[in-house]
Amino acid sequence: MHQHTDLSESDLEWLHLLVSEWQLLSDLSFADLVLWVPTSDGTRYVSVAQMRPNTGPTSYQDDMVGHMVPRGRRPMLDTALDEGRIVREGDPEWREEVPVRVESIPVRREGRVLGVIARNTNLLTVRTPSRLELTYLQSASDLAQMIAAGAFPYPAEQTDMDVSPRVGDGLIRLDADGVVQYASPNALSAYHRLGLASDLVGHHLGDTTAELAPARGPVDEGLAKLASGWAPRQTEVEGAGGVIQLRAIPLKPRGTRIGSLVLLRDVTELRRRERELMTKDATIREIHHRVKNNLQTVAALLRLQARRMDDDRARSALEEAVRRVGSIAIVHETLSQNLDERVEFDDIADRVLAMVAELSPGGRVVGRRVGHFGILTAETATPLSMVLTELLQNALEHGFRPGESGAVEIGAVRSRVPGRDISPRDGRGPSQERLLITVTDDGRGLPEEFDPQRAGNLGLQIVRTLVVGELGGTFDMRRAESGGTQVLLDIPAGATKQKQ
Repeated sequence: MHQHTDLSESDLEWLHLLVSEWQLLSDLSFADLVLWVPTSDGTRYVSVAQMRPNTGPTSYQDDMVGHMVPRGRRPMLDTALDEGRIVREGDPEWREEVPVRVESIPVRREGRVLGVIARNTNLLTVRTPSRLELTYLQSASDLAQMIAAGAFPYPAEQTDMDVSPRVGDGLIRLDADGVVQYASPNALSAYHRLGLASDLVGHHLGDTTAELAPARGPVDEGLAKLASGWAPRQTEVEGAGGVIQLRAIPLKPRGTRIGSLVLLRDVTELRRRERELMTKDATIREIHHRVKNNLQTVAALLRLQARRMDDDRARSALEEAVRRVGSIAIVHETLSQNLDERVEFDDIADRVLAMVAELSPGGRVVGRRVGHFGILTAETATPLSMVLTELLQNALEHGFRPGESGAVEIGAVRSRVPGRDISPRDGRGPSQERLLITVTDDGRGLPEEFDPQRAGNLGLQIVRTLVVGELGGTFDMRRAESGGTQVLLDIPAGATKQKQ
């Protein structure tokens, strides 16, 4: 639009707001809408937006956006733009043996006409209109006049059209006093679900809605006013049997409010499913919280038992078990605070570092983390936290002699590499995100002829089992450039390896 017109940013914003709302006009009119804007030199029109109705057949099979027509070829566009009025005269146009009635609606903002909406109605299926269709068409006429006067859309009340009620969901037409003149079958069904036992026509919608609101809490004082259509607002009303979503649109075709449109949708089942999911999420978080508490209790019992042991090897084994249980508890504690089964692993890695650093008397060996792990699933985070616990514990116990100073560093880098599966089309598999982890110390280094894949101590056995078997990754150890030891892990950053 910028390259063809000289409209200001505020004018363009107004047109964007109009386009976000005009599905309503299209559905009420049973017609296609095309927004034409004059080009910068004033010699042509360019179509910048198009909308097809959900309530009737289209008049345009092709996409019209980007089309240009010279000024003078469509006189109705010229008249609407120059005179600022709705133009309806003229015979129907024939498009592919289909008669189409064309109307032009000027789009006004602050006294200036920015463009013209061409409303195109397919007349092939025209029949004697029902009460519903007559209400739709009258409401469409009122909205068109408001657009031509610059009174619609309402800029202060933008709505998310993806979740807002639409014409087909349910429509109620009110008079200036808020009394129902017409209620579509879907609208009436929605109110019956709220608990209404009678018809809506002839009743004051605001008072009726307030009476159906739940009695277990104070009724919103603005509910009756909103449901009466006095202001452009949106809300939800919950009754004994259901939940409906309401959107009120005041109608002011000649500057004075003559009534309102109320669009509504029955969202009872949607809210019920949302509550079930919320209950499920709350249950899962509570389970993680209880698991964390139980693991901390187990760790406390093991720690108490370790203090009673006279054998140093037995005490050391129990203390290792305490740290392993603690690393799992950290993951469950983090999961208990989240809304899904994913965690920000940087915090877990830092807490594991702090927990294992307690092994270093006097804090002579310091730990630090560089890089970011990012978001990981629970099934990845739990075994990975145990792996880091074992590697850090191994580095502190075997990399440094009693009283020595040094450092242990955890590094994490995410990278995207080609997948391992071969694609028949181009010989390459889909790329997959990998997590490259290093645990480096500046201690004594590895003994000669050390084989990390066959070393028999329990900690390394646990690491190999978890990295290869659970995480579907690779594990290696080598002498670091600093003279110490470096452990390298390469694991998928997404889901864990599928069990066979």
